[in-house]
Amino acid sequence: MSLKKFNTVLAAAFVLFILWFGTEFILSPETTAPGFGLPTWPSGDGGGFLVVKGIRDVVMALVLGVLLVTGHRRALGWALLVEALAAYGDMTTVLAHHGSVAIALGIHCLTATLMVVNGLLLLRETREAAPMPATPTPQPA
Repeated sequence: MSLKKFNTVLAAAFVLFILWFGTEFILSPETTAPGFGLPTWPSGDGGGFLVVKGIRDVVMALVLGVLLVTGHRRALGWALLVEALAAYGDMTTVLAHHGSVAIALGIHCLTATLMVVNGLLLLRETREAAPMPATPTPQPA
């Protein structure tokens, strides 16, 4: 399998996974939340923050999807690198709130690391295709 095809399949998988996970948080946060890794359900009206998390995930997936579909592969690589920070942030949040270490590392950290790998591979793939800056040609006086 070529690097381009591998990168495309992996990026598409991220789009679908993040879109699915975000949609689940919007539609049924009470059943999806335990899979996030935090030890307790938010008290009071805190459940609304889970919907916010779902909306964040859906928007992140749509950004990646638009870049993938429109063929902006270099921008897709950079977006994957930046969006990996959200997954590393989720991992840190779960660990900081005494949540499941297995979920923090096995889901959030693994997802973020794979996003970084995919982003770097996309940047590597597009490095050769990136246009070189034109050097000025000396003009006779």
